[in-house]
Amino acid sequence: MLKGLNVYLVFVTCFLANVLVFPLMLFFLDKINKYFLRWFFYKKSAIYVARRAKTGSGEKIKKFGFWGLILFVMIPLPGTGVYAGSIATYLFKIERKKAFWANTIGIFLSSAIVWSATLISMKSMGSA
Repeated sequence: MLKGLNVYLVFVTCFLANVLVFPLMLFFLDKINKYFLRWFFYKKSAIYVARRAKTGSGEKIKKFGFWGLILFVMIPLPGTGVYAGSIATYLFKIERKKAFWANTIGIFLSSAIVWSATLISMKSMGSA
């Protein structure tokens, strides 16, 4: 956007790229993860991530279900987002179709927040 690209094209491209993360992550977790678990360092890291996910936002996601997953994915902070939403889907065995839509809605809202903040900051700097 700072380079003069179409702001709407940037939004759509970033949104769609994020949506693609969900099926890719679930494929990885379903098919490839079990092979990596043979390596000590990976297994130790995976267990650490799983524990953090379950103790962090896990209870809220389980309690609020679909809406909790949307909120978790929507918050534009480190440790949230579609990667964490995909891991939560896998760990808590959330129905894939519902989880896909929850992640997609959360991604859209997060993208809109970041995109709007960027536009506002560009206008205040006089770049747009």
